[in-house]
Amino acid sequence: MQYFSGRFKEKADKLILDFHSSIGFDQRLYKYDILGSIAHVKGLAKGNIISQEEKNLIEKTLIKILDDIENGKIEFSIAYEDIHMNIEKILIDRIGDVGKKLHTGRSRNDQVALDMKLFAKDEVKIIQSFLIELLDEIKILGEENLKTYMPGFTHLQKAQPISFSHYVLAYGEMFKRDFLRLENAFELMNYSPLGSAALGGTTYAIDREYTASLLGFKRPTLNSLDSVSDRDYLIEIMSSLSILIMHLSKFSEDLIIYSSNEFNYIEISDGFSTGSSIMPQKKNPDAAELIRGKTGRIYGNLMGLLTTMKGLPLGYNKDMQEDKEAFFDSVDTIKGCLKVFIGMVKTLKINKDILLLACKEGFINATDVADYLTIKGLSFRDAYKITGEIVKYSIENKLTLDTLSIPEYKKFSPYFFEDVYKYISIENCVEKRLSFGGTASKNIKIQLDELTLFLKRAKENLLNYI
Repeated sequence: MQYFSGRFKEKADKLILDFHSSIGFDQRLYKYDILGSIAHVKGLAKGNIISQEEKNLIEKTLIKILDDIENGKIEFSIAYEDIHMNIEKILIDRIGDVGKKLHTGRSRNDQVALDMKLFAKDEVKIIQSFLIELLDEIKILGEENLKTYMPGFTHLQKAQPISFSHYVLAYGEMFKRDFLRLENAFELMNYSPLGSAALGGTTYAIDREYTASLLGFKRPTLNSLDSVSDRDYLIEIMSSLSILIMHLSKFSEDLIIYSSNEFNYIEISDGFSTGSSIMPQKKNPDAAELIRGKTGRIYGNLMGLLTTMKGLPLGYNKDMQEDKEAFFDSVDTIKGCLKVFIGMVKTLKINKDILLLACKEGFINATDVADYLTIKGLSFRDAYKITGEIVKYSIENKLTLDTLSIPEYKKFSPYFFEDVYKYISIENCVEKRLSFGGTASKNIKIQLDELTLFLKRAKENLLNYI
C-alpha cells in the first residue's frame, strides 16, 4: 500500500498494481468493511480518541457511501488496491481530514480479518437456510413414502428390501450433520479480531468488548497475533462445504442411476433435465451431473487454501490474499448447487410400482429365508448355506423365492412350511427388521420426529441470527 505512505520514492509500477490489487474480487466485502468501520469509529468516540461530532460525521458519510455503492453510483479504482483503501479514499474525498482519523488504532490486517469473518458468518447462515429447505423436502418425501418399498443396495447390487422413506432419510441424517458442522464453524469464528491492529494490538483505549458486541460477535479474540493470521475459520467452513458437496454428489449419483432407463425408479422433471443435440429421445440428468462435477471444484478450493496456509510464518502475509477468491467461489458454488438440488428434489417423481417390482427380483429377501430357518431351530450358518443352495436352484429354474413351492423348499430343509411366504413378503421383510426396539415403521417415525424437532430448532436459530 503506497497511497497514504511517505516511505516510497517511486510510484508503484502498473504491473505490480495489477498483480497486487484485490479490488477486482474483494469489492463484494464493501458492506462488511463499512459496518466494521462504523463499529470502529464508535469505539474511537467511546474512548475519547475522536470527538462525537467527528464520529457522527464519519458514520453518516459511511452510511451514505454504502447507499451509493448499492445504487451503482461508485466505481472502485485499482490504484487504491483493495476495498478497504477504496472506501477510506472515498470517505476522505468527501469529508477531508476528519476522514483520515478513521484508521486510528486499526490496521488493514485486522480490518480484512474482520470483513472476512462478517462475510463468512452471513454466508454460513445463508447456506444453513438452504439446508433447512432441503431437509424440509426430505421430510416430506419421508412422510409420503413409508410404504413405498424399494431394493436397498450394497456394492451396487440388490441387497435387502427397504422403504423409500428409509432411503431418503439416510440423506437427511447426512444433511443434518452438515448443518451442525457449519454451526460449529460459526461458533468457533464468532470472535471479533477488531482492535488487534497489525499484530501486536493497539495503544489506543478502544473497548474491544464494545465493538465486538456492536458487530454481533460473542466477544473479542484473545491473541492479536493469531487474530490477524487466522484463516482456520475459512478452512473449516470450506471443509464442511466439501463434505456437504460430497453428500449432494452421492445423492445426485443415485438420482442419475435411478432415473436411467435400466432402473426407472424415479423421474427427474423436465425442468431439471436437458436433451441431446443429435439424439431426440434423450433426457439427460444434467443438473445432477453438474452438481456431481462441481464437487471437484470445491475440493480444489479447500486444498488450495490449505496449501497456501501451511508454510506461512506467523503474522499476516500477503499470500493470505489468496483466501478470498477460493472462499468466494466455494460459497457461491455450494449455494448454486443447493438451489438447483432443492428444485430437483421438489419435483422428483417416485415410480412406486416399478420400485416394488424391483423388490421381487434379485433375491433380496434371501436373508429373510435364512432368518426363517434360524427361527425354526437351525444355526444361522447352516441356514445361510441352505438358502444359498435355494437361490442357486431358483436361478437355474427361473424361479423366485416367492414362486418356489413348499415341496421344492422342503427338498432343502424339512423346516419350511406355508408361513414362509408371509415371512419373506417384501412388506414383512421391511417391517420386521428391528431398530430402536421396534418395527421399521417405528424406526422411521422416530427419525421423522427427530428431524421435525431438528428443523424447529434450526429455524429458531436462524431467526435469532437474522
